[in-house]
Amino acid sequence: MDMIYEIRRRHLVQKQTITAIARDMGVSRPTVRKHLKTVEEPQYVREHPASPRLDQFEEQLRQWLTDEAKLPRPRRRTAHRLFEGLQEIGYSGAYDSVQRFVKRWKSNHIGPKLTEAFVPMLFQPGDACQFDWSQEQVELGGIIQTIKVAHFRMAYSRQMFVVAYPRETQEMVLDAHNRAFAFFGGVPARLIYDNLKTVVDTVYTGKDRQFNRRFLTLANHYLFEPVACTPASGWEKGQVENQVGNVREWLFTPLARFASFAGLNDWLGTRCKELAQRSHPAHSLRTIAAVFADEQPLLRPVTAWFDGYVEHMMRASSTCLIRVDRNRYSVPASAAGQAVSVRTTADQVRVVAQGEVIAAHPRSFGRDQLICDPWHYLPVLEKKPGALRNGAPFVAWDLPLPIQRVRDRILKQPKGDRAFVELLMLAGEAGLDALTVACELVLEHGVVSAAVVMNELRRLIAPHLPAAMNNIPDGIALTLEPLANCQRYDHLLGASNVH
Repeated sequence: MDMIYEIRRRHLVQKQTITAIARDMGVSRPTVRKHLKTVEEPQYVREHPASPRLDQFEEQLRQWLTDEAKLPRPRRRTAHRLFEGLQEIGYSGAYDSVQRFVKRWKSNHIGPKLTEAFVPMLFQPGDACQFDWSQEQVELGGIIQTIKVAHFRMAYSRQMFVVAYPRETQEMVLDAHNRAFAFFGGVPARLIYDNLKTVVDTVYTGKDRQFNRRFLTLANHYLFEPVACTPASGWEKGQVENQVGNVREWLFTPLARFASFAGLNDWLGTRCKELAQRSHPAHSLRTIAAVFADEQPLLRPVTAWFDGYVEHMMRASSTCLIRVDRNRYSVPASAAGQAVSVRTTADQVRVVAQGEVIAAHPRSFGRDQLICDPWHYLPVLEKKPGALRNGAPFVAWDLPLPIQRVRDRILKQPKGDRAFVELLMLAGEAGLDALTVACELVLEHGVVSAAVVMNELRRLIAPHLPAAMNNIPDGIALTLEPLANCQRYDHLLGASNVH
């Protein structure tokens, strides 16, 4: 525009000729004539740079973008993930070419994104950690399912920790904090949350909140300050909000496949440490791990593990069962019909009565499942031995093979049900290993009956006399030892001959 102004000024004000202007300014006369007619600022159209290496992959990239536009936003790949996909099929060009192509395609097919303004945040070492949940899809045990992932982010060092669960319940929240503090090696001064129901019971005006009592027990145990964001103001914990999208891209795209939650969570913990080797956004010459190494000593040490259970009072049924999340768990027969305390954690169901744990089961997240401990029903079998054949706890009881073989033989004998129940009652005191050995001994001899097994089992568990018992003190020795009289046998033999 400066050149246009100078040309027009010289010709229209100073009355210079076109030839003189072209000679003085070093431009051609056609250029001078064109600019003399220019009044508005010229608009220049920028041509897109050529990307010869991308040309043969544009159709594939366009197809991916078209297909993924139909998916929910969390499942769409970013430009960088698309770039990695192209590399796998032979693309050797630069990432910038892919990024420009994706940007142009989205602006033409999706439209420009509106940019919202935010306030930059600054945190001190050891001060704050941000928490959030995300929903992801994985393949566990060959089944694609939707899971919940708990995200933690140290606000100063950017060190992250993620752990996966089947659900987003309070016991999962408590367990996730235990795992996060163990991973970080300490507890920050504050934790920042959304107003999720497992943490906040009531939202009042401003920052005033009524936190859940069980969650406050966790906070009191670890002595951190819970802070809830303003409703619909996720930018107050923007780091972890951004982490949710990054983790989905880094760890869950493409679909993660594992045999169980244990394997998935072990891998997630390892990946959190590997990703900490990236450059820190505020300290570009240092890694996140190095900055966290400076922050970690400022965290409050963990002195004891928090027992993160959620408690409910229930009444055990006449079939010695309690119900948790549409699944049934057994309790000892002595608790049938009584009120018990059921404590659920992320991976266990514990039943407490009179201050003692009377039953503990691994937690199941299926539906309409029956989880039984056969030993809970032994007192019932003593009165109802017929239940041994069709009772649900005993039909699915995976006993050692020797015991199964002996059981099948005994149940075919008269009153075999009651006889085998007596063996189980004794094994309840002696242990299943002792009964297994007794059954092996009986099978070796070939004579299988409940009495023989009982005899072998009692011999195995009978206490051995200590060696000191063989040394009899002199004070209790016999003063008059009896004499052997073999004539008695002769007398008996003689009497038998008379008859």
